[in-house]
Amino acid sequence: MTGIEPQKRNAVRGLIIQNDQVLLLKKDGYETGGVRYALPGGGQDAGESLADALKRECEEEIGSSAEVGNLVAVTDFIKQRATEPVTWRHVVEFLFLCSLPDDYQPRNGPAPDKHQVDVVWMPVARLGELQLFPQFLNTLIPAITGGQTQDIYQGRFVDTGFEE
Repeated sequence: MTGIEPQKRNAVRGLIIQNDQVLLLKKDGYETGGVRYALPGGGQDAGESLADALKRECEEEIGSSAEVGNLVAVTDFIKQRATEPVTWRHVVEFLFLCSLPDDYQPRNGPAPDKHQVDVVWMPVARLGELQLFPQFLNTLIPAITGGQTQDIYQGRFVDTGFEE
């Protein structure tokens, strides 16, 4: 990383677990190829609470309201952007447990993420096999669902892969 101060942004993510499966956005169409997965969520708008941001993002991406529960993790995520020259973004990621209505069926919402092609239930046990963005979620989600972490602040994670 250079000595230049990275852009900063808050982001919210919803961890939605049912029957040992996690709800994920399936994304495709990247120049580098391959399918990636992400939790529902995104950037917080100015003047918007974290909970309201997550509710809005769920409506847009998965087509459903979400009940926002406890904050379970905060991570400083430093990611390299696909710019020339290289720039960096500092994202403070807030991860909340969420729940959906009992009759929810996975589907894209009215304003899906860039590259979003589907919404799927994925067994937590398979997360290590996936290209999950941000990548630190591959180990964090099983630790949370397995009760192996009580620390809310997860520290700093630097990703030299390009952002979405």
